[in-house]
Amino acid sequence: MSNLWLLIILSFGSYMFGNINWALIISKLKKTDIRKMGSGNPGTLNMSRNLGLKFGLLTFFLDVMKGAIPTLIAFFVVGDRIFNGTNYLVRDFAIYLCGFSAVLGHIFPAVLKFKGGKGIASTIGVFLVCSSVFEWGWIILAVMAIVAAFVFILLTEFGAMGSFIAITPPAIGASIRLFLLYSSSLNKTTILFYVLSNMIIFAICLFTWAAHRNNIKRMLAGEEHPTSIKQMVLKMKAKKAQARAEQQNLTK
Repeated sequence: MSNLWLLIILSFGSYMFGNINWALIISKLKKTDIRKMGSGNPGTLNMSRNLGLKFGLLTFFLDVMKGAIPTLIAFFVVGDRIFNGTNYLVRDFAIYLCGFSAVLGHIFPAVLKFKGGKGIASTIGVFLVCSSVFEWGWIILAVMAIVAAFVFILLTEFGAMGSFIAITPPAIGASIRLFLLYSSSLNKTTILFYVLSNMIIFAICLFTWAAHRNNIKRMLAGEEHPTSIKQMVLKMKAKKAQARAEQQNLTK
């Protein structure tokens, strides 16, 4: 199979995989619709605010996998293929293309009339895979960005801004990795795929940033929904205490 057809099949499959909206599925199982609650966004933060931290974390994990799995599949399926007439590895293009397709499927899912989530967790999944499959040093940057985002949200309760912190450094790291790998051996053909790969990396961030434009407007106007991790933890503990009390009353 040619590189072109392989990339088309992988990117289409990644887009369709991205169409799976776990927040909506979980909320439907809970007999509600997350799109009609809070900010209306079917994503991690809105799930955490309205259905509890447990379901928010479950949504986060599943959405991370939604970005990670297509990217990982692309890495292994493409293998050591090289674009004809270049020294550019197809996988250095395919992993970002499939990652972008999965994120695009999450934000603009065809099965939900192109109205999906904002893509942060899926983007984190993409860059976690892109960081870890080459050299473990790059994944440190991705993990540090996630930790920094968590601390930022914990201290400021600005969920959207914390999301940007989680995805931007790994994206910059991905671009730097490509530069270090190919800058000394670029020719007229190789540079095309090098530029396209960097454009896709930028596009992943651009689409997720754009999906948060209303959050940015509300934040600047002082009307943004607070993301209080402390309150989420307290609510979760209160629910557990209530459940234990009800169980004890039943056994009396």
